[in-house]
Amino acid sequence: MKSAIEALNKAFESRVKLGIMSALAVNDELDFITLKEYLNVTDGNLASHIKALEKENYIGVVKSFVDRKPNTKYYISKEGKKAFDNHLKALQKLIESQKQLEKK
Repeated sequence: MKSAIEALNKAFESRVKLGIMSALAVNDELDFITLKEYLNVTDGNLASHIKALEKENYIGVVKSFVDRKPNTKYYISKEGKKAFDNHLKALQKLIESQKQLEKK
């Protein structure tokens, strides 16, 4: 059986990736600028983390134009939602296991 810490998803170890997934988990979609401002990161930093999450098929992309300007929005995929939920459950188990150790 996996220990609680082994069940954590390595894709979400970065605070930026965790932030992206958290924001997308509670919003239908968010654009690049909104994510950048929310997470307080640079364009390049955000872009590299988004690319990694896209590669894992955890987020999807919708590209469009707004007033002739490109607009890129992101959403959490079904696979991403499941992986993120499992990651949160593993975190909760880890926390609970530590509470049990404190009681002993």
